[in-house]
Amino acid sequence: MTKPPIQLLALIAMLPAVSCAAQRWRIRPSSDGIIYTEGGVPVNEDTVKTAREIASHSTGTPTWTNEAGFEKDVFTFVRIIRDWSPYDSPSAGSWITDFPDSDLNLSFRLQQLTSLKVDPDGRVIRLTDPDLFNYPWIYMVEPGSLLLRDEEVSILRKYLLNGGVLMADDFWGDWQWESFYREIQRVLPEREFVELPIDHPLFHCVFDLRVPKNKLQTPNVRQGSDSRYDGVTWERHPRRDGSWEDCTEMHVRAIFDDKGRIMVIATHNTDNGDGWEREGEEDYFFHEFSEKRAYPLGINIIFYLMTH
Repeated sequence: MTKPPIQLLALIAMLPAVSCAAQRWRIRPSSDGIIYTEGGVPVNEDTVKTAREIASHSTGTPTWTNEAGFEKDVFTFVRIIRDWSPYDSPSAGSWITDFPDSDLNLSFRLQQLTSLKVDPDGRVIRLTDPDLFNYPWIYMVEPGSLLLRDEEVSILRKYLLNGGVLMADDFWGDWQWESFYREIQRVLPEREFVELPIDHPLFHCVFDLRVPKNKLQTPNVRQGSDSRYDGVTWERHPRRDGSWEDCTEMHVRAIFDDKGRIMVIATHNTDNGDGWEREGEEDYFFHEFSEKRAYPLGINIIFYLMTH
């Protein structure tokens, strides 16, 4: 299908070659490994391989092809299937949030707006899959419910120390951050997250994002649509003590290796995935959040990580 053009195409010439419960789904896998997308499509966690094999639940996803013989010489969006902790925030979702639309839409925009050649199918794997080490970039959604198996801890550590990078996206509030941080500390106990300042080159490598960081915040599509009336671009989530938190401050935090390479990047108090997934559902949301925020930030992150 044809996607609407992003009104930032003038920047292409600069590219080198190379109220949360109402909107947010909390879907858990059944005992037989079946989990359902937001559109009600069953997905078998044990057999699913690509985003392309799962039906869209939004406005459809684009298709494209790459030059014959170079199908593997591409960037691939790799989503991680992972376990969900029942002891952490009840508003934190599972690995399937925004799937498959966000994966395929962002992949298409990378193909459309940069010189990168991108896998039109994407991949879906567990950390224990031997294919993990064939991909330099992996994505975890809603990691505020992340629970790593013991064998996954050592595998993820090896992956990150050997050049791989993990992007974590779409989690909100202190409770969800603490849960994600706990699991990453099991992987890299000797390292700490640092906040990336807005003058970091990552924010300027493709799209020049010279705005306060909160101007890059993307909420879920319903909150984003309502924000034209109330200005609220954040979500509200429970705290561990039973109170509620307005998650107003967006963060982009990273863990670096000894050479200054980013190993883990976490976009917290923002939902880039909805900006990619829901781009065709509502005109205001597309122009204000997909076009100005979620796509430019996502493209910058991937481009920077693949070139540094």
